[in-house]
Amino acid sequence: MRNPLSKAVMSIQPSGIRKFFDIVTEMKDAISLGVGEPDFDTPWHIREEGIYSLEKGRTFYTSNAGLKDLKIEISNYLKRRFGLEYDYNNEVLVTVGGSEAIDVALRAMLDPGDEVLIPQPCFVSYEPCTILAGGKPVIIELKGENEFKLTREQLLDAITDKTKVLFLPYPNNPTGAIMEYEDLKPLVDIIIEKDLYVISDEIYSELTYGRKHVSIASFPGMKERTIVINGFSKSYAMTGWRLGYAAGPSVIMAQMIKIHQFAIMCAPTTSQYAGIEAIKNGDADVEMMRDAYDKRRRYLVHSLRNMGLECFEPYGAFYVFPCIKSLGMTSEEFATKLLNEEKVAVVPGTAFGNCGEGYLRISYAYSIDNLKIALERIGRFVENYRK
Repeated sequence: MRNPLSKAVMSIQPSGIRKFFDIVTEMKDAISLGVGEPDFDTPWHIREEGIYSLEKGRTFYTSNAGLKDLKIEISNYLKRRFGLEYDYNNEVLVTVGGSEAIDVALRAMLDPGDEVLIPQPCFVSYEPCTILAGGKPVIIELKGENEFKLTREQLLDAITDKTKVLFLPYPNNPTGAIMEYEDLKPLVDIIIEKDLYVISDEIYSELTYGRKHVSIASFPGMKERTIVINGFSKSYAMTGWRLGYAAGPSVIMAQMIKIHQFAIMCAPTTSQYAGIEAIKNGDADVEMMRDAYDKRRRYLVHSLRNMGLECFEPYGAFYVFPCIKSLGMTSEEFATKLLNEEKVAVVPGTAFGNCGEGYLRISYAYSIDNLKIALERIGRFVENYRK
């Protein structure tokens, strides 16, 4: 019998995040700081709109690209919040979460052998999705001393005549790093000169602290070569609703819609109706959650530094990325021992790329009470191994 499995698929390793999550769910009294999911319930007015759509029997397929009213609201939102103007009719696609948008964008843009620049540490899906789309991942290793920002020099060094796409993952998962206007500006002329396209993953765009998110698509000459990825999961605590979107040039979006049409049909109808309510009337909810995250962020950074762990200030998402190199353990060793000995789950930095070695991702999308207990346990663990 011939091998039924694809060599490309077999070459891809399972997500390093899920490994620790699966263990902690079976462990009594364990606290997980490992999953990137808001601890808030979806705001009631958003849930209510989803319920109302079901009561009205709105359980049919929508158009492939999504409900017209939702696409209009997405266009309005992108203009209102980030100064981006998109035609809802042919430059916006509603997807099953931001993850589908990433996958579909790559499949629409890549030919076999095209190189995709992936700054790491980053979201775990970029590299496998590139491989599955026939592209060649080229890893750019971000550095702690640069606060995990992509520099002009790093970008130039990575570009070859086969480079086609650059991922721009900011605000960043797992580091919490952001790229502000002055960080992005030096990259723009290189991107245009080298004729690159950008997939800008902005799923955490609403979760920045003391800094306003800037999209690279807002720079002159960049809208026509950028796919903006965003969604509802993080900003509105709607992870299980599986609702995201992409906005970009119509020539690319038309092909993305075609792939989406054959592979998915449309995003969940109930979720789309709820999404309209979220994006129209959810600003206050976002602000409330952002304020809560900010308090936790400052508490977590302060506590980790007091333990003697090096921890740069993260201004985005809901993660901190402390350095544990001083303890003489690998990230995997630290995370495994911490889970077994103190029943606290964190994610090794290596789950997000090899350059994450010596770091941990700790999520603060958890209650202050849970964070306090977890930090007491982490502090005890660090003290024991520092002796």
